Amino acid sequence: MNLSYGKQYIDKSDEKFILKSIYDTKITDGKQVKLFENKLKKKLKSKYCISCNSATSGLLLSLKSIGVKKNDIIIMPAVNFVASYSTSTLLGAKIVLCDVDKITGQITPETVENCIKSNKLKKIKALITMYLGGYPNNVHNFFNLKKKYNFFIIEDACHALGATYSYKNKKIFIGSNKHSDISVFSFHPVKPITTGEGGAITTNNAEIYNKLKILRNHGIIRKKEYWNYDIKELSLNFRISDINCALGISQIKKLGKFLKKRRTIYKWYKEFLSHHKYVKLIYFNKEINPSFHLILLNINFNEFNINKDILIKKLNKKKIYPQFHYKPLQTFNFFKGNTNNLKNSIEYAKNTLSIPVFHSLTKNEVKKVVNCIKKILKIN
Repeated sequence: MNLSYGKQYIDKSDEKFILKSIYDTKITDGKQVKLFENKLKKKLKSKYCISCNSATSGLLLSLKSIGVKKNDIIIMPAVNFVASYSTSTLLGAKIVLCDVDKITGQITPETVENCIKSNKLKKIKALITMYLGGYPNNVHNFFNLKKKYNFFIIEDACHALGATYSYKNKKIFIGSNKHSDISVFSFHPVKPITTGEGGAITTNNAEIYNKLKILRNHGIIRKKEYWNYDIKELSLNFRISDINCALGISQIKKLGKFLKKRRTIYKWYKEFLSHHKYVKLIYFNKEINPSFHLILLNINFNEFNINKDILIKKLNKKKIYPQFHYKPLQTFNFFKGNTNNLKNSIEYAKNTLSIPVFHSLTKNEVKKVVNCIKKILKIN
């Protein structure tokens, strides 16, 4: 069996929900969409939720909803999926990459502050945070920076559905928007739950929510008569179908079970890897409860006669297919900005890979992954 870094888990109960939705009166913008949104906002304890056809669409809608325009400054992590960058670029924003912690791959309040000062940034429109792997770190500390510099916080929470953090001895869900303006989620097949393809946005801001609803559907504003409408701001079709949302409704019922299994898989890896000095699982502290969308392995390759690419190729021969999240944005050919003060992102990229984690993964398969890595690295 091939052991990829992630895969979807679909069972007969999902099939039942999907088949039932096909015969609804409406299979787009119908009752399944609204039901999925209601279940999601209730789960995450947010006031508003709007679904869309992908998380990339969700990021673009979020940026448009806060009025991002040409030359507005957006700060985002250098270690990042390209969607934050591409959607900001489409709106003409000026993107400033922020360096990360070299072990976790995430921005910190310190790296954000340094980014602001070293780039002499005056007026910042938004900070896009990203909880790489589903580990929500420094959430309320970013909120303190928001108050200091007066910017919006958009959480790229694509990896973090179900993740929580502690604040004043209370468990806070990512997506509750306790310390952010907007959160964006992904339901791609390898995420903790899937709708096939799809995304969602949560917010507690009624003005943002109402704008999101309009922007999701071409910018159309319905008049009193159902056949009459106006368009004040051009947009596109970002709607998700009821069939996708029916799958999401079924999947969200199993989110607790899925997250519990991912935590168990993390513990298996921890058990088999023990505490090797140069090979470590990335984790944070007891104040966070990750989604474990990714299990990130940090290897100090300077201590081994091998690099990451060779390790991955040798694992592939054993039918193990780890992945890398993510190549720093400044290393792509499209990037034309400032690459100063981003050295930690390069260090992270050199030493980190994502190892298999999915619902049907067994303890013996985890042991196989670990043993193969140990054998290639020649460690006990």
